[in-house]
Amino acid sequence: MTKNDDINQKILCELSRNGRISNLDLAERVGLSPSACLRRVQELERSGVIKGYRAVIDPAARGGGFTAYIAVGLNLHTKDSQEAFERSVARSPEVRECHNITGSIEYLLRVEARDLADFKRFHTDVLGTLPQVNSITTYVVMGSPKDERA
Repeated sequence: MTKNDDINQKILCELSRNGRISNLDLAERVGLSPSACLRRVQELERSGVIKGYRAVIDPAARGGGFTAYIAVGLNLHTKDSQEAFERSVARSPEVRECHNITGSIEYLLRVEARDLADFKRFHTDVLGTLPQVNSITTYVVMGSPKDERA
Protein backbone atom coordinates (compact mmCIF):
# COMPACT_ATOMS: atom_id res chain seq x y z
CA MET A 1 0.00 0.00 0.00
CA THR A 2 1.41 3.38 -1.00
CA LYS A 3 1.64 5.81 1.88
CA ASN A 4 -0.42 8.95 1.55
CA ASP A 5 1.90 11.43 3.25
CA ASP A 6 2.67 15.11 2.67
CA ILE A 7 5.63 14.36 0.40
CA ASN A 8 3.60 12.08 -1.87
CA GLN A 9 0.88 14.73 -1.99
CA LYS A 10 3.49 17.32 -3.05
CA ILE A 11 4.79 14.94 -5.72
CA LEU A 12 1.27 14.40 -7.06
CA CYS A 13 0.56 18.13 -7.04
CA GLU A 14 3.74 18.92 -8.98
CA LEU A 15 3.16 16.12 -11.49
CA SER A 16 -0.45 17.20 -12.04
CA ARG A 17 0.84 20.66 -12.97
CA ASN A 18 3.65 19.37 -15.17
CA GLY A 19 3.84 15.66 -15.96
CA ARG A 20 7.05 16.25 -17.92
CA ILE A 21 9.03 17.76 -15.05
CA SER A 22 12.45 16.19 -14.69
CA ASN A 23 13.06 13.98 -11.68
CA LEU A 24 15.85 16.35 -10.59
CA ASP A 25 13.51 19.37 -10.59
CA LEU A 26 10.72 17.39 -8.96
CA ALA A 27 13.03 16.20 -6.20
CA GLU A 28 14.17 19.75 -5.53
CA ARG A 29 10.60 21.05 -5.32
CA VAL A 30 9.44 18.37 -2.89
CA GLY A 31 12.61 18.32 -0.77
CA LEU A 32 13.95 14.85 -1.56
CA SER A 33 17.09 13.43 -3.09
CA PRO A 34 16.62 12.47 -6.76
CA SER A 35 16.87 8.74 -5.98
CA ALA A 36 14.29 8.92 -3.15
CA CYS A 37 11.98 10.98 -5.35
CA LEU A 38 12.26 8.52 -8.24
CA ARG A 39 11.49 5.59 -5.90
CA ARG A 40 8.36 7.36 -4.67
CA VAL A 41 7.16 8.22 -8.19
CA GLN A 42 7.73 4.64 -9.34
CA GLU A 43 5.78 3.33 -6.33
CA LEU A 44 2.92 5.76 -7.06
CA GLU A 45 2.89 4.46 -10.65
CA ARG A 46 3.18 0.78 -9.63
CA SER A 47 0.35 1.07 -7.08
CA GLY A 48 -1.97 2.77 -9.59
CA VAL A 49 -2.16 6.13 -7.82
CA ILE A 50 -0.58 7.59 -10.97
CA LYS A 51 -2.58 6.01 -13.80
CA GLY A 52 -0.73 7.70 -16.65
CA TYR A 53 0.48 10.94 -18.15
CA ARG A 54 -1.33 13.08 -20.70
CA ALA A 55 -0.74 16.06 -22.92
CA VAL A 56 -3.00 19.08 -22.53
CA ILE A 57 -4.28 19.84 -26.03
CA ASP A 58 -5.70 23.20 -27.08
CA PRO A 59 -8.97 22.32 -28.87
CA ALA A 60 -8.80 25.45 -31.04
CA ALA A 61 -5.29 24.57 -32.21
CA ARG A 62 -6.46 21.17 -33.43
CA GLY A 63 -9.46 22.55 -35.28
CA GLY A 64 -11.98 22.61 -32.44
CA GLY A 65 -13.10 25.45 -30.30
CA PHE A 66 -16.76 24.75 -29.52
CA THR A 67 -17.32 22.96 -26.21
CA ALA A 68 -20.60 21.97 -24.63
CA TYR A 69 -21.76 19.88 -21.72
CA ILE A 70 -24.79 17.76 -22.45
CA ALA A 71 -27.09 16.28 -19.83
CA VAL A 72 -28.64 13.08 -21.19
CA GLY A 73 -31.62 11.25 -19.75
CA LEU A 74 -32.34 7.70 -20.85
CA ASN A 75 -35.78 6.31 -21.56
CA LEU A 76 -35.06 3.01 -19.79
CA HIS A 77 -33.08 2.62 -16.59
CA THR A 78 -31.69 -0.81 -17.37
CA LYS A 79 -28.16 -2.12 -17.54
CA ASP A 80 -28.63 -3.03 -21.22
CA SER A 81 -29.79 0.50 -22.05
CA GLN A 82 -26.87 2.07 -20.21
CA GLU A 83 -24.32 -0.24 -21.82
CA ALA A 84 -25.73 0.41 -25.31
CA PHE A 85 -25.61 4.16 -24.74
CA GLU A 86 -22.04 3.97 -23.40
CA ARG A 87 -20.91 1.92 -26.42
CA SER A 88 -22.44 4.49 -28.76
CA VAL A 89 -20.79 7.51 -27.16
CA ALA A 90 -17.46 5.66 -26.92
CA ARG A 91 -17.48 5.52 -30.75
CA SER A 92 -18.15 9.26 -31.07
CA PRO A 93 -14.91 11.27 -31.28
CA GLU A 94 -16.79 14.46 -30.36
CA VAL A 95 -17.49 13.03 -26.89
CA ARG A 96 -14.37 13.77 -24.86
CA GLU A 97 -15.86 12.73 -21.50
CA CYS A 98 -18.86 10.64 -20.48
CA HIS A 99 -19.90 10.48 -16.83
CA ASN A 100 -22.67 8.33 -15.36
CA ILE A 101 -24.11 10.56 -12.63
CA THR A 102 -26.82 10.70 -10.01
CA GLY A 103 -29.84 12.97 -10.12
CA SER A 104 -32.62 13.53 -12.61
CA ILE A 105 -30.48 12.47 -15.61
CA GLU A 106 -28.13 9.56 -16.17
CA TYR A 107 -25.17 11.03 -18.08
CA LEU A 108 -23.15 14.19 -18.43
CA LEU A 109 -21.08 14.48 -21.61
CA ARG A 110 -18.34 16.94 -22.52
CA VAL A 111 -18.44 17.42 -26.27
CA GLU A 112 -15.94 19.26 -28.48
CA ALA A 113 -16.74 20.30 -32.04
CA ARG A 114 -15.24 22.62 -34.64
CA ASP A 115 -18.10 25.10 -34.46
CA LEU A 116 -21.85 25.37 -33.87
CA ALA A 117 -22.71 23.75 -37.22
CA ASP A 118 -20.49 20.77 -36.43
CA PHE A 119 -22.05 20.51 -32.96
CA LYS A 120 -25.55 20.63 -34.46
CA ARG A 121 -24.61 17.75 -36.78
CA PHE A 122 -23.45 15.69 -33.79
CA HIS A 123 -26.52 16.64 -31.74
CA THR A 124 -28.98 15.78 -34.53
CA ASP A 125 -27.31 12.95 -36.46
CA VAL A 126 -25.53 11.11 -33.64
CA LEU A 127 -26.95 11.80 -30.20
CA GLY A 128 -30.48 12.47 -31.43
CA THR A 129 -30.68 9.11 -33.20
CA LEU A 130 -29.76 6.92 -30.24
CA PRO A 131 -32.81 4.88 -29.21
CA GLN A 132 -31.88 5.00 -25.52
CA VAL A 133 -32.00 8.81 -25.32
CA ASN A 134 -35.10 10.38 -23.78
CA SER A 135 -33.88 13.92 -23.05
CA ILE A 136 -30.99 16.17 -24.06
CA THR A 137 -30.09 19.45 -22.35
CA THR A 138 -27.10 21.36 -23.68
CA TYR A 139 -24.91 23.83 -21.82
CA VAL A 140 -22.55 25.74 -24.13
CA VAL A 141 -19.20 26.72 -22.61
CA MET A 142 -18.58 30.42 -23.01
CA GLY A 143 -15.25 30.42 -21.17
CA SER A 144 -13.20 28.34 -18.71
CA PRO A 145 -11.55 30.54 -16.10
CA LYS A 146 -10.32 27.41 -14.30
CA ASP A 147 -9.67 24.07 -15.98
CA GLU A 148 -7.23 21.64 -14.36
CA ARG A 149 -8.03 18.63 -16.53
CA ALA A 150 -5.01 17.04 -18.11
